Amino acid sequence: MELANCNTRCLPVDPAHPETGLIQQAGVVLRQGGLVAFPTETVYGLGANALDARAVARIFVAKGRPRDNPLIVHLDSPGLLGRYIEEIPSVVPELAARFWPGPLTLVLRGGHAFPPEVTGGLGTVGVRVPGHPVALALIRAAGVPVAAPSANASGRPSPTTAGHVLEDLAGKIELVLDGGPTGVGVESTVLDLSGPRPVILRPGGVTRRDLEEVLGPVAVDPAVDGGAGPGDRPRSPGMKYTHYAPRAPLVLYAGPDHRQVAAGVLAEARRLAAGGRKVGILAYSETAPLYHGQGYTVVVAGKRSDPGTVAAVLYDSLRRFDRLGVDVILAEGMPPGGLGLAVMNRLYRAAGGHVVTINR
Repeated sequence: MELANCNTRCLPVDPAHPETGLIQQAGVVLRQGGLVAFPTETVYGLGANALDARAVARIFVAKGRPRDNPLIVHLDSPGLLGRYIEEIPSVVPELAARFWPGPLTLVLRGGHAFPPEVTGGLGTVGVRVPGHPVALALIRAAGVPVAAPSANASGRPSPTTAGHVLEDLAGKIELVLDGGPTGVGVESTVLDLSGPRPVILRPGGVTRRDLEEVLGPVAVDPAVDGGAGPGDRPRSPGMKYTHYAPRAPLVLYAGPDHRQVAAGVLAEARRLAAGGRKVGILAYSETAPLYHGQGYTVVVAGKRSDPGTVAAVLYDSLRRFDRLGVDVILAEGMPPGGLGLAVMNRLYRAAGGHVVTINR
């Protein structure tokens, strides 16, 4: 399928009071097979009618997304699950009552109502009810389930503002609904309920501890840290390919002692700068003073002690390095507890597996 040359419109929408006329326009675009970028509580999504195979295929063309990477279906109510999903585990109502609307995607068996472009050819489908008033109003206006990955070029940092969407997709989609910056800042948690035990395929805004309060023990797929093998078919977005990457190569520094991690970053920064490289450093407010005044390009991504502040600005921070024109980025890791697991997962993907672990 060739990419249509679209005149992309960007329409401001007040999240507190989504303007009915604009939302209705966007719903018509979706029903007619168009693509609409819209805010969720996590990141901006790129939506198409999930029942329309041709419309969904346009998502892959616009993003340059691999065709075997499944999409997430967004509904406006948990009550619609039974209309599209044949097998609903007994734990779903409790999870829905606790976490929907919100940043939790459930991978369920069935979903044969959706074309293989949505499911990646798997016998499962990921579904969620987003926790953003603009997203919910749009799905209601469209009157159809909406398939939506993040609204960015494939592999790039996900968009948390309408401006990020336009940087990547202007001229490739029909419409962007500008609802301001998103809140959580990283994508939804993907929980696989299709097997004998619940497994987190992608960490996100709902933490492992949150889920275990409802389900008991919850496993984490090894791909969260190690990546799926080259021949593996991904069961969730974000499992297989390099994602979230800025234009400059990124190296992630990880370890239990943040002072030693910072020392490792600083030593490598000095070495690279001596070789004439423009070095970017992704740091936190606790460690950023170590790098200031030495000629490095430092971007402060929230507080290491508060992963929520990091998640909220992570993708914008990575995109800032593009505008600053650095040659290489050295990124500090953080403890993988709570929302920190999601942050580390995104940084690992952004680094393409280039990780320096400091354990001394």
